[in-house]
Amino acid sequence: MQKTSSRLLALLSLLQTRRDWSGEELAKRMDISPRTVRRDIDRLRELGYPILAFKGPDGGYRLDAGSQLPPLLFDDDQAVALAVALQTATVTGTGIGEAAARALNTVRQVMPSRLRHRIDMLQVTAVAPSDAHPGAQVDSRVLMALSATIHAHEELRFDYTPAFPPTPDQADSAARRQRRVQPHHLITWGGRWYLLAWDLDREDWRTFRVDRLSPRTPTGPRFTPRELPGGDVATFITGRFRGSDGPGDWPCRGEVILDLPAIAVAPYTPDGFVEELGPDRCRLVLGSWSWPGLASAIGWFDADFEVVGPPELKDALARLAHRYANAATGGRTAP
Repeated sequence: MQKTSSRLLALLSLLQTRRDWSGEELAKRMDISPRTVRRDIDRLRELGYPILAFKGPDGGYRLDAGSQLPPLLFDDDQAVALAVALQTATVTGTGIGEAAARALNTVRQVMPSRLRHRIDMLQVTAVAPSDAHPGAQVDSRVLMALSATIHAHEELRFDYTPAFPPTPDQADSAARRQRRVQPHHLITWGGRWYLLAWDLDREDWRTFRVDRLSPRTPTGPRFTPRELPGGDVATFITGRFRGSDGPGDWPCRGEVILDLPAIAVAPYTPDGFVEELGPDRCRLVLGSWSWPGLASAIGWFDADFEVVGPPELKDALARLAHRYANAATGGRTAP
């Protein structure tokens, strides 16, 4: 028979795998008597695990949420996943880097040597995006407050600092800073946190930098959530950040034939389509937020290419060619 300590860990592991267990099921799985199950359940309760008993033909048990955090039990893969997540937590923009480092040290200390060795070999260097700076750090308490209003479907009022300070002639600058919204989702993009919400005053969907807003209390009345255009948060947000007014694709899309093998182009166009046409040629379909932006992106490959279409891409290339020629010669001539 297992020792009491290992038996308790095995019992706890079973309770974590599903919501309800009957006493008879636990006894059979662990090859012990129902009486031993009841005693072990009492021992786990003494250790702080909130295990509820429910009535039924055989009686049963459920591991519930408690008011305090008891000792946790992870399998090997869960422990490694937790350590990796803690190593990368320093670039989430939530200001929890120090707490994550302390948590990682605590977890590592109680790991068996085989897991500690795996974690020590897997050293993750977390680098913040170029647009992440100290001013973009988000208070975790603000994230929790926003999450609570989203979950409760309550209207939210907050003060918002715009990207650029208002000019003296903007008489409604105070109104611009005060927003009233129906919050829907918290999103991370490019190392920053954003709130996706329906702006009640502007009657449109808006995204707000969380590090620039200060929630007001109390929250407003409850609301019925609106359906997001397209129904998918990721698609809608990608469209918005690409410059589209809706959940669609890039507003500008073009096609070229590049004098490069497809294998050399595909890794640098995650949002594009690359088709191999030969050992040194490929077809590239790429999108961008503007035609000049698309023309510039194609020029990154430093290779000859043929434009398949559309005409807007050719026009943008002609404008850029003229602009670059002026910059190279130091002159300014009419296009």
